[in-house]
Amino acid sequence: MAEQILAEQILESRYKRRRRRNATATILALAATMVGLGWLVLILGALLWQGFSGLSVAVFTEMTPPPGAAGGLLNPIFGSLILTAIAVAIGTPIGILAGTYMAEYGRHDVLTSVVRFINDILLSAPSIVVGLFIYEVMVAPMGHFSGLAGGVALAVLVIPVVVRTTEDMLTLVPNALREAATSIGLPRSLTITRICYRAARAGMLTGVLLAVARISGETAPLLFTSLNNQFWSSNLNAPIASLPIVIFQFALSPYKDWQSLAWTGALIITMAVLALSISARALIATGKQS
Repeated sequence: MAEQILAEQILESRYKRRRRRNATATILALAATMVGLGWLVLILGALLWQGFSGLSVAVFTEMTPPPGAAGGLLNPIFGSLILTAIAVAIGTPIGILAGTYMAEYGRHDVLTSVVRFINDILLSAPSIVVGLFIYEVMVAPMGHFSGLAGGVALAVLVIPVVVRTTEDMLTLVPNALREAATSIGLPRSLTITRICYRAARAGMLTGVLLAVARISGETAPLLFTSLNNQFWSSNLNAPIASLPIVIFQFALSPYKDWQSLAWTGALIITMAVLALSISARALIATGKQS
């Protein structure tokens, strides 16, 4: 009897000790979460407060101003759209073709393992390294900065995201669909384009949107490639304005009007990235329902 009571006391003490440890771990986890969320709320609060205060129609209709004058962000917004379009036009086909090979033709090849490993490295590579690489292979031989070099630098950042999402989405397509297409005599190329692509198009498009969201705020690679332009320019063989570079320069300036435009530009990029993220989630939900 005494031994049974002693065993129950030992079990109860262990249970209480484990509950104390669990409560301590839960409190620490919640505290860490609140610290992270607190900084996020502060950053977003400051961005919304400072950004909306300078938001006006002139921001989207006027050029970047000299110090002490009124102006907007029309030319860097236009330049960012051009650079993003170039990056998507270059990076998306390459990424889709590479992901298609990895998922459909060489799923178990050694080359696919090597490409996947390199792609994972590129996904986590610092963007400034990409900018420096494009500077060495394009800007230095050309002898000048250019919008084309900036678009290529962003395309290098787009490719690994599209490759990964394309491979993953095509891998999720059931083999029964491929077998059914093959059974009616459909060539492999048509099976991929008409069956697999259609089944995976929501996820593949989501990957493109995520890639665009990633490059929307990139500053470092553009400093080495497209540099900046204070005027309206669509010449891809010359420096071109971009919103991240203008934000970077205006934020470091001592002029209040430039700093206000920097906050507004940061708000525009944040809203654009948020819209792209929401669109990507909507596409994922649509793909799951279909």
